Amino acid sequence: MTWLITGGAGYIGAHVARAMAGAGDTVVALDDLSAGYPGRLPAHVPLVEGSAHEPALLKRVFAEYDVTGVVHLAARKQVAESVARPTRYYEENVGGLARLLEATAEAGISRFVFSSSAAVYGDPDVELITEDTPCAPVNPYGETKLTGEWLVRAAGRAHGIATVCLRYFNVAGSAAPELADTGVFNIVPMVFDRLTRDEAPRIFGADYPTPDGTCVRDYIHVADLAEAHLTAAHRLEAGASGDLTVNIGRGEGVSVRELITVIGEVTGDDRAPVVEGRRPGDAPRAVASAARAARELGWTARLGVREMVESAWRGWQHHHGA
Repeated sequence: MTWLITGGAGYIGAHVARAMAGAGDTVVALDDLSAGYPGRLPAHVPLVEGSAHEPALLKRVFAEYDVTGVVHLAARKQVAESVARPTRYYEENVGGLARLLEATAEAGISRFVFSSSAAVYGDPDVELITEDTPCAPVNPYGETKLTGEWLVRAAGRAHGIATVCLRYFNVAGSAAPELADTGVFNIVPMVFDRLTRDEAPRIFGADYPTPDGTCVRDYIHVADLAEAHLTAAHRLEAGASGDLTVNIGRGEGVSVRELITVIGEVTGDDRAPVVEGRRPGDAPRAVASAARAARELGWTARLGVREMVESAWRGWQHHHGA
């Protein structure tokens, strides 16, 4: 089989490409390089520069590389930007996905892995979020991911495409320094950025109904996330049919204050964080049930929060010369 990985030169995509190539799979990356870097990919993995939304390009790539499965990661993913520019998010995350699925069906490709998000759940008041927890996204980004899942499943039923939708929780860490996340949008690089500028980390809200008053989240190492994609792809290669939706998390909650403490231990800069007001839309707790992933994929996260922070810090130093 040959797998096309859209967004394959991005932070998550490159980890997926390396994991699949390392397991002996044939992969080709497609990326418009708006957030991706060619140097993240192994030398033997071909990179096609362009958008996953271009039917003519997709037709050519599918034929040239004899693609038999798709792992779709390319998407816009910043919550605040989605609130400010909802039409752009719907056009790229939903409209672009529709064009990709049409091209996939026309090429006779029958396996599709979709990168979704825990943002589809919104703000559920539950101890552990299962795949059966009602979905009620609270921002356009989450809406586009939920709509994307509906579209993937509908196309799968209509065209005989076996599908897996992976709902990521909070992704962190790096398998190698050169693969690290270079953006400053998630909490770990945001804290690194503050410390590098000799500023205290910020906590947005310390009066939530949680043990230490700060938000509790489920963090997943990006290397474990890449392994989840690998196992999902291999499930489809083995002949699984229909559709499957699974949470990708550790099933363990870590508070913002606890995470900042670990970052202080790893970086050697343990200055006290500054507490500011709550941000709109932050749920007190969002922790996955990982039982279905273990049962259906045989996948369980191996790496903990300290490994995430240590590897992310090495990546931050690599990219920022710290």
